[in-house]
Amino acid sequence: MPENIEQKCLAKGVKLTEQRKIIAKIMSESKDHPDVDELYNRVSKIDSKISIATVYRTVKLFEESGILAKHEFKGGKARYEELNEGHHDHLIDVKSGEIIEFVDEEIEKLQKKIADKYGYHLVDHKLELYGVKKKT
Repeated sequence: MPENIEQKCLAKGVKLTEQRKIIAKIMSESKDHPDVDELYNRVSKIDSKISIATVYRTVKLFEESGILAKHEFKGGKARYEELNEGHHDHLIDVKSGEIIEFVDEEIEKLQKKIADKYGYHLVDHKLELYGVKKKT
């Protein structure tokens, strides 16, 4: 069973206050990649005493602890997602901001082929595709 953010914090020795637990719970339940403002909106519905500064500090702590990944997609605010073992790439709708996660074996093979061609062993990569939805 995959760990949630609260469990990852405990495993890494990150102290969890009640406010941090709420932030961890909301991030664990997020199906999107919220920015700090969106995360603040969500947590303040549960506890109105949580300040935006607390959300910023907590997100930074979780990122520095290897629990959250920060994405700085072109043309927008930094967005966050839970850091997981599995690799995936992103397709970003430049109009709506929707982010689609995907894995494509052909792309993975092509990246390795390109690295091999230039005499490298691929150790990591990040792929972000930007587009607009086709009209149907």
